[in-house]
Amino acid sequence: MSAIVALGLTLSVAGLGLATALRAPAREAQAMANHPPQGQFVTVDGHQVHVVERGQPQGSAPDLVLIHGSNGSSRDMTFRLSPALEDAYHILIFDRPGLGYSDAVTGKGTSIQTQAAVLQKASASLGVDRPIVLGQSYGGAVALAWATQFPQHTAAVVNVSGVSHPWDAELPTFYKLTSSRLGGALIVPVLTAFVPKSYVRSSLKEVFAPQAVPEGFAEHFGLAMSLRRSSLRANAKQRANLLQEIEAIAPLYPQLEMPIEIVHGTADTTVGISIHAERLVQDSSTAQLTPLPGVGHMPHQTHTQSIVDAVNRAAARANLR
Repeated sequence: MSAIVALGLTLSVAGLGLATALRAPAREAQAMANHPPQGQFVTVDGHQVHVVERGQPQGSAPDLVLIHGSNGSSRDMTFRLSPALEDAYHILIFDRPGLGYSDAVTGKGTSIQTQAAVLQKASASLGVDRPIVLGQSYGGAVALAWATQFPQHTAAVVNVSGVSHPWDAELPTFYKLTSSRLGGALIVPVLTAFVPKSYVRSSLKEVFAPQAVPEGFAEHFGLAMSLRRSSLRANAKQRANLLQEIEAIAPLYPQLEMPIEIVHGTADTTVGISIHAERLVQDSSTAQLTPLPGVGHMPHQTHTQSIVDAVNRAAARANLR
């Protein structure tokens, strides 16, 4: 009986492996067919970077760079935010390295410092030298890494629900597993192959809470794009490395001289306002915080005008108007 059980388990595992090997690439191909690149590609140090250019012609309006959060893409910024800003700004919207259609720079997880350097070079290659840099959530950390490394190429920073300071909580088990070599090889393909869209939609509700997910956002964003193996692995490694990278740049905030506008919901349970936004205001003499009472982690989707107002304040403070 034990031999039969062992044989059955072996066949089951083999069957799961075969199903995963067939299903994961098929789901990825379908996701990319349904959500193709919206922009163009530039090459930075041999790496492909996807950028969507929107708004006014270059040179006729202030330059604005938009940087998305964890396991997202430029589509997060093209749903409501960029359309609300296109009348007044020349906008570059990037897929962060390793996500969307942009190449990862390193297999160990592209750091916020390296991401900032890649996106700054990509912007410069398109003729944008000193933009307002807006980052949301994880993208806020990349925006601050940009400002600390390239202050001469930063007109202002707009930090939306952004990560800025070290925190005490341990890395969630999910990221511990999926950022490891074994988890990346075994667990991630199974997730890509079999995680139902209903589960991802449920997770999306948690990110938006206490506000509702706007109608049409999930379809525009392309949830299945975030389930691709390359995206899950890159995001997990970036998340696993983020704390030590934040610890490296946080001491540099007092040196920043450009205007910094912060917009953060008081009900944000993903990136807490007291741990991040309120400390950034304390550490930077140029930072101004606009708290949004009762608002969660996604104000650029649920309270878009508040973000537009912050960008306009940043432009005025930077003498771009």
